[in-house]
Amino acid sequence: MSTPNVNKPNEGIVGQISNSLGNAANYVGETLSGKGAEASKEANKEQAKGNVPGNDSVTDRVSGAFGAASDKLDQHKHEASAKANKEGI
Repeated sequence: MSTPNVNKPNEGIVGQISNSLGNAANYVGETLSGKGAEASKEANKEQAKGNVPGNDSVTDRVSGAFGAASDKLDQHKHEASAKANKEGI
């Protein structure tokens, strides 16, 4: 996760533009990572429900449930980081 770049006193316009560009790039990256975690979460939810052929044993379903929970945490972390970077633009 990336933290937003903050403008320092007397940094100048070039430094401020550089920080804004860095924050914009970080925002896009975190947004994409959040979307990837969301997609993985949905796939793991289907596995937890037993809807994935070949992965419908109890062990596979439990693994899918734990994976979905982990992906949800990742999704929220990426979304929070993206929001912070967007506010720093």
